[in-house]
Amino acid sequence: MKVLIIGGVAGGASAAARLRRVTEEAEIIMFERGEHISFANCGLPYYIGGTIKERQNLLVQTVEGMEGRFGIDVRVKSEITKIDRENKKVHVKNWGTNEQYEESYDYLILSPGAKPIKFPIPGIDSEHIFSLRSLEDTDNITDFIETEKPKKAVVVGGGFIGLEMVENLIDRGLDTSLVEALDQVMPPLDYEMAAIVQKHLKDKGAKLYLSDKAISFENQKVTLDSKKELDADLVILSIGVAPESDLAKEAGLDLGQRGTIKVNKYLQTSDPSIYAVGDVIEVEDLVNKAPTFIPLAGPANRQGRIAANNVGGQREVYHGSQGTSIAKVFDYTVAATGNSEKVLKKLGIKYCTSYTNSASHAGYFPGAIPMTVKTICDLKGKVLGAQIVGQKGVDKRIDVFATAIKAKMNVEDLEQLELAYAPPYSTAKDPVNVAGFVANNTLKGDMDIIHWHEIDSILGSERYSFVDVRTKEEFDNGHIENSVHIPIDEFRDNWQQIPKDKEIILICQTGLRSYLAGRLLAQKGYSDVKNLSGGYYIYHMATTEKKELSS
Repeated sequence: MKVLIIGGVAGGASAAARLRRVTEEAEIIMFERGEHISFANCGLPYYIGGTIKERQNLLVQTVEGMEGRFGIDVRVKSEITKIDRENKKVHVKNWGTNEQYEESYDYLILSPGAKPIKFPIPGIDSEHIFSLRSLEDTDNITDFIETEKPKKAVVVGGGFIGLEMVENLIDRGLDTSLVEALDQVMPPLDYEMAAIVQKHLKDKGAKLYLSDKAISFENQKVTLDSKKELDADLVILSIGVAPESDLAKEAGLDLGQRGTIKVNKYLQTSDPSIYAVGDVIEVEDLVNKAPTFIPLAGPANRQGRIAANNVGGQREVYHGSQGTSIAKVFDYTVAATGNSEKVLKKLGIKYCTSYTNSASHAGYFPGAIPMTVKTICDLKGKVLGAQIVGQKGVDKRIDVFATAIKAKMNVEDLEQLELAYAPPYSTAKDPVNVAGFVANNTLKGDMDIIHWHEIDSILGSERYSFVDVRTKEEFDNGHIENSVHIPIDEFRDNWQQIPKDKEIILICQTGLRSYLAGRLLAQKGYSDVKNLSGGYYIYHMATTEKKELSS
């Protein structure tokens, strides 16, 4: 059996190594257009910023290591220019020698990845403008910074790579601006969660230009659609990626949305002898079952393994992707899994959301820091998505949520999870447990809720009475207009002041103390009481960002 693998990074390298472990008899040839295989794409911004000191640490595997350990014929600087499906051959061009030749195959695994999106904008090919995909790109950016000593940088695109580049350029001392066409950074997050990240970015010195886009890169300036002009000695394009599927298209393979390669559950293309994996393929969304494009390293590596197993004679199914992702943004960790509220809304799927703010570990143990958790479930409680922004312990909590989604758990299951606890690591009621408590309380009707985006439309209405149960200091630092202030520790003696002929909106900083007040009122005969989900914190973060954007 002769297997050719096109692409030598995440999915391709995983497929090659796994296939060798499955069969010693196969002839395996892996082609990589670039100079390096199996390098750490996700570590590139941190090498540019200086966190990763040694370039060689980015090389997860080398050509020599792959050939020596696995007996795989690795050919770098070799591009496949055509797939001849009828004769089961590929056309190869070696960019080092300019040699062109054909190579036959029994099976083909496509893992060409995705390429940075680049729009035809005036000046986009200038020497101070870069994209970041490969080690060569990394070297070019690093060399430019060291030789040209730029002072002002502009990053175009507010996704994960864009934000990581903002942080690392600021760490290198550059005055850095971020331009994003959407009204928020980090599209996997919902607006109010992204608002927390945006404030942190600004606190760290980044200048944000949201709901705006670059229309020119001429004369060392980035001109925006709003007519603003930003000085830019260095520009990083991080607009997004598109699947590298031209080869598949020319070969007549079926394509899906955004030019992705269509595959079946075994990762076979429309040609049974050709498999495809990684950032180039269309996958099924694990939550909503719709076809989608999820270019992430984790799924690519797993797909490479599954494709290799199937080429080797097994029948293993890829069950879909849920988009679990995480990023470091200065002091914050930002993570998401499953579907966001905006995705569910777009698809017309009914859902329920709740917010919790929990300490990363026991409050009496030094260093505990709150994290904000957004839980999304369907109306029967099945977990559909989660988003977390915090400083410590975000990674392990998002992984619990990701596991819950994969296992089709509901929010009651989250309540019942027995998770590791000791004061330095967690709280006796882990943040995931607490998220389950609150989401389930909402579903059961223990407390009606109102969301941050519904507040401004009812301000000033005589129908509502806003009651803030925070401390005087918290209230004085900012509150919703016309709120009545009754601190929670005085609430039991003063609840009679609250009118029964109005709809009561209870407010605290995060939603817990107002929930306690609501439970008391419910048992005192109040029937029309709502708790502000996420509290004043979420309301203030989101509405402040909205006001700044509109101004």
